[in-house]
Amino acid sequence: MAAGLGLLRLPPAQFWSMTPRELAAALRGGLGLGARSTMVRGDLLSLMKRFPDQH
Repeated sequence: MAAGLGLLRLPPAQFWSMTPRELAAALRGGLGLGARSTMVRGDLLSLMKRFPDQH
């Protein structure tokens, strides 16, 4: 509720009429995350190079 009503500033009627999939898409767009929301292997490898484990 906080994300839909507060962050996205949706009117209550619009928020309550949305499906979970529609809300997720609105949040991705509102947060600038683009269409892809899952990490792929290349993303993980890039992060591992940038932030190696410290033993």
